[in-house]
Amino acid sequence: MLLLAVLAAVSWQVAADGPLLELDDWVRRTTRAVRTGLHSTLLNHLGAGLADLGGPVPAMPVLLAAAALAARRERAAGRRRWWYPLPIAAAAGLLVPLLVIPAKAAFARPGPFGVPLAADQLGWYPSGHTATSALAYGTAALLLGPTLARPAQRWLYGLTAPLCLGVGAGLVWSDYHWLLDVVAAWCLTGTVLWCLWRYVIPWARGRS
Repeated sequence: MLLLAVLAAVSWQVAADGPLLELDDWVRRTTRAVRTGLHSTLLNHLGAGLADLGGPVPAMPVLLAAAALAARRERAAGRRRWWYPLPIAAAAGLLVPLLVIPAKAAFARPGPFGVPLAADQLGWYPSGHTATSALAYGTAALLLGPTLARPAQRWLYGLTAPLCLGVGAGLVWSDYHWLLDVVAAWCLTGTVLWCLWRYVIPWARGRS
């Protein structure tokens, strides 16, 4: 409910060009000032590299590979519905365009440089790369995690979260997206991941 409330508030501000958008301007100005002051090629490459991790490649191949590995481990463990990670991964991959593209078209928000959108161009809100990374890597971790021992499971979850945060940070650092574009995508995909963790995966594994 908290994620949905934040998503609704941010979406309202973006649609109404509300005062919360001043936060986007401040974050962009501050980030550009820090980036210019540091003038670090390493940090700039790191930011762009993290942003690229939110693309369909490599995010979707990672999701499919994790689902295949999870299915194999479930089958080896003798679970009757060992195949459940595969349709869940496919559905998660389809959710990204189904959720993000209509929202981009509806809000039609220009990017950080303020260039008006072309007639055939989608908006920047919410961030597609952020949504892709969070849903792909998050679902991969949720599918593979239950098949691992507790220590490995904690490592997997502990590394996945900062990876997804890093993609969003890279997008903002590289001036590819406004901060609120990223926050909205996190809220949207976070809600989906919570439903997967709370309801879908336990049901698929045959647990109440």
